Amino acid sequence: MLEERETIGKRVRRARLRLGMTQADLAAGVGKTQGWVSKVEKGDIELDRTGIINRLAATMHCHPNDLMERPYVAGNASENQWQISAASILRELRRYDLVPVFDGRPRSAAELWIDTERLHRLRDAAANVAIMRVLPDMLRESRALAEVSSGREQEEAFAIYAVECKFAHTAAHSLGHPELIAMACERASWSARLSGDTVMEAVADWMRVWDMWATADWDDSLALSDKALHSIEAPFRAGDPLAVRAWGTLHLRAAVAAARAGRSMEAEDRIRHAKAAAEQMGASGEPTFDRHSLTFSRGNVQVHAVSVQLELGDHGKALAVNQRADPTTLALLPGSRRGHHHMDLARAWLWDGNRDKALTELETAEKIAPQLVRNHPIGRATLRRIVYAERAGTREKLRHMSDRFHLDE
Repeated sequence: MLEERETIGKRVRRARLRLGMTQADLAAGVGKTQGWVSKVEKGDIELDRTGIINRLAATMHCHPNDLMERPYVAGNASENQWQISAASILRELRRYDLVPVFDGRPRSAAELWIDTERLHRLRDAAANVAIMRVLPDMLRESRALAEVSSGREQEEAFAIYAVECKFAHTAAHSLGHPELIAMACERASWSARLSGDTVMEAVADWMRVWDMWATADWDDSLALSDKALHSIEAPFRAGDPLAVRAWGTLHLRAAVAAARAGRSMEAEDRIRHAKAAAEQMGASGEPTFDRHSLTFSRGNVQVHAVSVQLELGDHGKALAVNQRADPTTLALLPGSRRGHHHMDLARAWLWDGNRDKALTELETAEKIAPQLVRNHPIGRATLRRIVYAERAGTREKLRHMSDRFHLDE
């Protein structure tokens, strides 16, 4: 995990110099001091908060992936094969308005919806490479169905295509492929509008909110979240289970954006709205199949409450919130979400000065969702901080031991 071609600090320095920007100018853009920027570039400060990385990238007019060395190139060639699948997905998304290349007659929408359940299972296991491999054929078939059908069947075909784009979007974010992220989001919005599903359109906006974080556009992401919430307010008030789920999910995403903008009161208020939606969903009964593929539950609210406090820089409160969380509810979360949660806890314990607990949490995260954690820039940054701190601690212990043994003599 530590075999990177260069440190993030060096990549920050190169991006800054490319613009002829001084350290002081960069510091002013992100609300830090020139000394802080200098330490980042020297590697003395490890960047383990997504929000600050996004602000640095936005100030230097580059993509966060340029600073985080993503897509991450693994040493094992087989682990890099997902980029071949990504190219195939891009090809399908580019030809979205052309006649699909599909042999035979596509299956019905009902059959294709059943097929998407496989994507749900892979997503829950954080198996993003496997998702990439199966998506090209699935996109082709759903697009072919939309071409040969009409009426409700055609709308359902576009809904399926939108959900497949959502899976491509999520996997591309996890693996670090900005071109696929952008195009999957655009095609999801296009197909959602043709699906006749208002909630699906709100889900496409939910995807766009995520993309706005890359350029630290917190205000725009919050405005878009509110636009999407307004669009599904009527079915939400009527108690539509799918609208309730989307309502809560949108508030969770908005809570993270508010936290990254430093708006603690708004972030916590959004968490309360999401909690109310989760309780309403639990009382009314969850749908047997979530066509929008949104992982939302009471456990999801709990882990976001922890994440929001970390984004606000309050690791003590993050640990306290986690202490009050219901372990049974957390255990019901999919592996991808639990892996991310334990990665957050690793950061919290590290900031608290407890490297042993931080390492334990990171090991737990890796066991639950290895592909997610090993390729996640925050997971890698957390491990680097642990390793370097251990090295420094070991050197200090050896120095004192050398003094006691009078090795200087």
